[in-house]
Amino acid sequence: MDVIRYPREVAKAKNLIERKTPNSSKVSSVVGEILDNVSKNGNPALFNYTKKFDNFNLTKKNLRVSKAEIKNAYKKADKNLIKALKHACKNIKKFHSEQFKKINKKWNVKIDDGIVIGEKISAIDSVGCYIPGGRASYPSTVLMTCVPAKVAGVGRVVIASPPPISDAILVAAEICGVDEIYRVGGAQAIASLAYGTETIKKVSKIIGPGNKYVMAAKNSVYGVVDVDMPAGPSEILIIADESANPKFIRADLLAQAEHDPDARCVLVTNSPKLPKKIKIKNKKNIACVLVKNLNDAVKFANEYAPEHLEILTKNPEKIEGKIKNAGAIFIGSYAPVAAGDYCSGGNHVLPTSGAAKFASQLSVRDFIKSSSVQKIDKKGLEKLRETIEKLADAEGLKEHKKSVSVRFP
Repeated sequence: MDVIRYPREVAKAKNLIERKTPNSSKVSSVVGEILDNVSKNGNPALFNYTKKFDNFNLTKKNLRVSKAEIKNAYKKADKNLIKALKHACKNIKKFHSEQFKKINKKWNVKIDDGIVIGEKISAIDSVGCYIPGGRASYPSTVLMTCVPAKVAGVGRVVIASPPPISDAILVAAEICGVDEIYRVGGAQAIASLAYGTETIKKVSKIIGPGNKYVMAAKNSVYGVVDVDMPAGPSEILIIADESANPKFIRADLLAQAEHDPDARCVLVTNSPKLPKKIKIKNKKNIACVLVKNLNDAVKFANEYAPEHLEILTKNPEKIEGKIKNAGAIFIGSYAPVAAGDYCSGGNHVLPTSGAAKFASQLSVRDFIKSSSVQKIDKKGLEKLRETIEKLADAEGLKEHKKSVSVRFP
């Protein structure tokens, strides 16, 4: 495990913070062609790409997963897995339901006599949840994306996932109350959700993690539909002092590293002895930043803005109070990231690559929108009239001015 001394070795630390990625022009070119093809040709394009990339014979008949297949998945799935999925779903639903209570409130304020303005919250009509395949099956991502959508009141929740879709994903989707499931992955799945095909009706928003092609496709269709946050390789940053258990740190770094060869795993510590006790060799995506004190550790963490932040120190709450930029924060020796990945209740769809400086975890907020509701009577408009007319004159918008003056003949 490489050790970087911070702030002494600023250049090396800066490379860690910036998380430079290779040129993506080739990815953008491939994705652009796929999006264009699916938008023009619909189902036949999906069938061709699915055969090419997933070696699966997709047809109009098997594009959508049937109720009978879901029922059969329940029969085949391990009963203990079903029990675990239901337990996780219960916790995730409890957290997001409480979150929804805090924000789903209609309110108004009296601006002046005759002027009352408020806010109305409503759910997005439809959402497409992308569930990755390939390296592994991710039923937990079904729970994390679909549960908050349902809690927020989204009317139509759709899943797209590369074939073959595992029984675990189908069971998780049924537990969440997903409305439609389609056997399609990659950039072509994003295109089908954004533009629609003969079989797949387009959605209003697309969420969920994926590879660089999926991410590039989501970025490209933004504006046609809404998308969630930018996402890159998974990452963890652990702030630890001499009191931390090196076995716990080693396990948590390796757990994050197994997600992806590009996953980023960083230990930040003020203890020179701790890295030697952890003993991780030949892992290029695991590094240690050695700081003089925990204030420097906090400074580095806020600059890094990690997806996952664990705090393993004598007074973790004190450190947590100084953290401004992190996707999810785990406090204490018995709060590993794996708990949040699966079933503690918080969401595991999180901002990466420093996006935690401006983005948040996936939540019910991502599935709602607000409208201002303005109730103004004649007396109220009269109070606003002079200001409106002056501003309309300044902007050269005479019809704006007239739309007010016409009401006062």
